[in-house]
Amino acid sequence: MTNELGGRKRWWALYVLCLGTLMIVLDSTIVTVALPSIRASLGFSETSLSWVLNAYLLTFGGSLLLAGRLGDLFGHRRLFLIGLTGFTLASLACGVATTQWFLITARAIQGLGGAIVDSVALSLIMNLFSEPDDRAKAMGVFGSVCAAGGSVGVLLGGLLTNSLDWHWIFLVNLPIGVLVSILTLRLLPPMRTMQNGQRLDVAGAVTITVSLMLAVYAIVNGGEMGWTSVQTLGMLGASVALLVTFLALESRIAQPLIPLALFRLRNLATANVMGVLWSAGMFSWFFLTALYLQLVLGYNPMQVGLAFLPSDIIMAVLSFGISARLVTRYGIKAPLSFGLLFATMGLLLLARAPIDGNFLVDVLPSMIFLGLGAGIAFNPILLAAMNDAPQRDSGLASGLVNTSFMMGGALGLAILASIAAARTNGLLATGARSTFALNEGYHIAFFVGGLFTLIATLMGTLVLRIPVADTTTTAPSSQEISERTLHVTNNEIYHYN
Repeated sequence: MTNELGGRKRWWALYVLCLGTLMIVLDSTIVTVALPSIRASLGFSETSLSWVLNAYLLTFGGSLLLAGRLGDLFGHRRLFLIGLTGFTLASLACGVATTQWFLITARAIQGLGGAIVDSVALSLIMNLFSEPDDRAKAMGVFGSVCAAGGSVGVLLGGLLTNSLDWHWIFLVNLPIGVLVSILTLRLLPPMRTMQNGQRLDVAGAVTITVSLMLAVYAIVNGGEMGWTSVQTLGMLGASVALLVTFLALESRIAQPLIPLALFRLRNLATANVMGVLWSAGMFSWFFLTALYLQLVLGYNPMQVGLAFLPSDIIMAVLSFGISARLVTRYGIKAPLSFGLLFATMGLLLLARAPIDGNFLVDVLPSMIFLGLGAGIAFNPILLAAMNDAPQRDSGLASGLVNTSFMMGGALGLAILASIAAARTNGLLATGARSTFALNEGYHIAFFVGGLFTLIATLMGTLVLRIPVADTTTTAPSSQEISERTLHVTNNEIYHYN
């Protein structure tokens, strides 16, 4: 691709791309606030409700690497428009859904469209702005939009659900999607694709995605079907078989989706495992806290949105450069370890929240710790993943850890939702009050989520082997850190041309 735009038109194109990305970022938080309303409207059980998130996460995370590769081969603008159209139409389907499976299917299609948009948008921006100064400014605008999207999504989700109906959290995407599509056609020229001879690893993408979907489905339904049932064990066995098939395919083809040699890099492999563990805890925080606030404390959707606002503001402020400056001053390991430790403390505080909890005493402290943890640790964990990857594979390395985040979140949420449901059902069977049983289920899930992040903390402290940089000579600057980590900020993959 080449930069074919000049002057103000490039900047208008940037704003359009940012608007399209904002729509995807909003969707990751706007749905969380509406989950209890969706559950009541469509009759979801506590475990099956997690599929409203998991269906999106699985197709999103499983498609990121392939979507970026498709953009390289067939044109980034073309793929951006395809992804945007798919996401918009799927949003319409979600907005008119009246059954569980219709909503879950539409959410899966949304995830696929979102992965395409996210994986292509940053590549388009990087090619529109080739001059260092303009590129730094453009990336600053892009990063600000992504960081602010989480806070806006929580508030907008609460406002729409409380004042209108949960369907509108999806229908609000329609005018945005149509507007961005029209402006993209007017402002962005077709881009040149890569040379002929490049091949897609479709088999690899299909096998790993189906493998993960089977694993999550088995875990989500394990509590109801029985962990030793034929269905559960059969699905887990099929998942393992597909994973082995994926590894065999990747080791034999010339252009694999994921070159297995990357996993021999200690820091990259460790950071990916840490990403799985950390995201498992963080996704459970969003999902289970929204349920705790509404079903146990009786908050309405707007109050839930406001309850998440402190942590979102803290994450946004830290992401605007403070985290990068901490890495510049102290290196990667110290901010990473302390950030993960803060997240662990936040989850463990939620594991003791009572059924008559007070927001200032029982909720706000955990929100502050989790906001600090996510805001401080996000940049270092990405840098740790890319630290020893060759420059030619840095885009793939960032995409790999990004996929680990998404898949870890889906699998972790499935596990913790099942643990919570099992505890709740066990107490209900003994005659316990429903509110008490729900809260006890959330307690054990938050505790296990805290253990996940604690293990990630220990790995970051004991397993990573990153030399302490001399901040006067070798440490990356805040700008360099921001540019490198923006490769994957809010699930972005940048494929070098």
